[in-house]
Amino acid sequence: MTDSSKSCGKVARARAGFTRAVAVALLVVAPFAAPRGQDLDIDGAWRKIFTRELAPPSPPDNPITPDKVALGARLFADTRLSSANRSCASCHQQKRAFSDGLRRPVGLSGRPLPRNTPSLLNLAWSKFYLWDGRAPSLEAQVAMPIEAGEEMGGDWPAIVRRLGEDRQLVSELRAAFTGEAAPSRATVIKALSCYVRSLVSPPTRFDAWIAGERALSAAEVRGFQLFIGKGACVLCHVGWRFTDDRFHDIGLRSKDPGRGAVSGGTPGLMSFKTPSLRELALTAPYMHDGSLPTLRAVIGHYSGGFSARPSLATQLNRDLRLSGREKADLIAFLLTLSSAKPPLRLAEAR
Repeated sequence: MTDSSKSCGKVARARAGFTRAVAVALLVVAPFAAPRGQDLDIDGAWRKIFTRELAPPSPPDNPITPDKVALGARLFADTRLSSANRSCASCHQQKRAFSDGLRRPVGLSGRPLPRNTPSLLNLAWSKFYLWDGRAPSLEAQVAMPIEAGEEMGGDWPAIVRRLGEDRQLVSELRAAFTGEAAPSRATVIKALSCYVRSLVSPPTRFDAWIAGERALSAAEVRGFQLFIGKGACVLCHVGWRFTDDRFHDIGLRSKDPGRGAVSGGTPGLMSFKTPSLRELALTAPYMHDGSLPTLRAVIGHYSGGFSARPSLATQLNRDLRLSGREKADLIAFLLTLSSAKPPLRLAEAR
């Protein structure tokens, strides 16, 4: 069998798996009619599917503690982790839901990096990390930008030496990690991971509505109906975080191979992790390459704007077309997933 045939076979098997996933999702969702107007059975399926989880989980070897979170928050903004006066917070800005508002961040060489800066909210519940899922844990992920030559260009011997000269930080580290006398790569990574796990998106009007309050407008409810119905958005953006934590080819015109180029991916399948929709009013531009500047552009992509190819996710409705009012309703609903008022450019996009 040729490499090409093997690749095609893997793509076919992957598509079959997607088809089965869609069928299961439809079996779960179909029996429950979308709520009409403000009506919502708060004891029913939709409440169960979309009710928020409160306490972020953590692995047994790095449990979340207040001291580690506080130390991680300090390190997150510390430029001593970089060789070029950068910190994690340089790209992951709190005011932008821990993204940066750029299509693609600029590397140390002055050239744009390959992918858009994703939000860090709600990563405690994730199964894979980074757009292509190559990081198997949050601890693995937080080390990558520090060590990457184009991102922070950090050198661990220099990092731990500089941090070890800070008496206050060493004192905080000893409080956070019993038995540790000085900073190390392991303690820095664990503290940063604990801090990122603590970053949970705030409640929104959507959460109040799911809890039974009359918190949404008629247009926003119609948008929710489109989200779980005609648009089939819920097949990938499911659960209270609005992500299935899986990888899909959504037809972006890009040469980036995505997960198809990393271990665990299917060669030839240009798939990327489904991003959460929480706080999306603050995280434009959208997609792994930042190619879609507004929510209207995103909806236009899914409403006939994608590139049709054999590897396209079977969850996508190839024939989806939305009227002007339907697009406006869907955007109105999506904005209920953000606690902050949308920037002007997103409001204008409605």
